[in-house]
Amino acid sequence: MANSNHSAGGASHGSFKSYMVGFILSVILTVIPFGLVMVPGFMSKDAVLLTILAFAVVQVIVHLIYFLHLDRSSEQRWNVIAFIFSAVIIAFLVGLSLWIMFSIHHFMMAK
Repeated sequence: MANSNHSAGGASHGSFKSYMVGFILSVILTVIPFGLVMVPGFMSKDAVLLTILAFAVVQVIVHLIYFLHLDRSSEQRWNVIAFIFSAVIIAFLVGLSLWIMFSIHHFMMAK
């Protein structure tokens, strides 16, 4: 068991191949939005912004799977639940903060 990719707790640490796949996907998911920003006029600004947002979400998922090794296995279940709970709380905090700021702006600027 000297060549095993598992820790004492049974969690997988990944292999060189999985790290390289994650790295290559991360580079691709970074270079494409960078190219869209560097070549103005290829897409509208709104389309570029939505494309960058979509690539960012995909890149977060790639990092979670290939580098943090979060998957649907029973060993990772509590880590995934904790991550989802944290993401929901952060989404509420950011979303409600933006809602409050836009509401304040709307009511303070209305005459």
